[in-house]
Amino acid sequence: MKQIQGWRRFGMSKINDTSVVKQQYATANNLSTRISIHDKYSTNKMGFGNWIVSNYSIDKGARVLELGCGTGDMWKGRDTLICDCSQIILSDFSDGMVSTAKEMVGNYNNIEYRVLDIQDIPYEDDSFDIIIANMMLYHVPDIAKGLSEVRRVLKKGGVFYCATYGEHGIIEYLSKILSEYGVKDNINKNFTLQNGYEILNKIFSNVEKKEYIDSLEVTNVDDMVEYIYSLSSMTSLSSVPKQAIKEILIQNTSDGILNVPKEYGLFISY
Repeated sequence: MKQIQGWRRFGMSKINDTSVVKQQYATANNLSTRISIHDKYSTNKMGFGNWIVSNYSIDKGARVLELGCGTGDMWKGRDTLICDCSQIILSDFSDGMVSTAKEMVGNYNNIEYRVLDIQDIPYEDDSFDIIIANMMLYHVPDIAKGLSEVRRVLKKGGVFYCATYGEHGIIEYLSKILSEYGVKDNINKNFTLQNGYEILNKIFSNVEKKEYIDSLEVTNVDDMVEYIYSLSSMTSLSSVPKQAIKEILIQNTSDGILNVPKEYGLFISY
């Protein structure tokens, strides 16, 4: 199983315009580039996706809605979990992502693929036992409305899982070492490990925060260069030769390793 699952929007800048979000995730190319750096170089070998799933408590017969499923890789190879559910709806705001998820996960009698917006969930009240929204809430223009929709369609006694990043991870690190090229720490802070509890607590009675301990030990800086240029927050580098960025990364290595901090975690609300 891959260490980092395909639904993740790692290290994204401030994207609140829905048209920009659609453009960024029209295909899986940029996302796949970002996933690969975590697959190769994460120090925690359990993998963030596996860790998230280990925190799920999904009873047999549960009806599950995932919002922002991305490539759907979270569900790949998890036949037992899939078969335990009465229904799973894998959804994303991007039709390109939904298509990729369908190809990745495949056809199951109990899985439906849909394009939908968390701010306007097209289901009746109290419809789902489990709702998942990993690494995507910071993109939602009206997060209060989105979370109210989640609360509305979540059954009494149901659980909402949402993973996110912290404010002191990869982008903060890169902004420091690449500051001479105008790179700033403009990570989207609409929903992070630092403010997520307060935001969720306005909607849910009980909120639990769990942190995932991890970092990157990059041995091939070329991979990190490609990662950097896949980020929407790195537009200031559009005219900078990749070799120049590579040289800065090499200068920051120790014994041939570029050590990059990561900060990720999960909120469990009910």
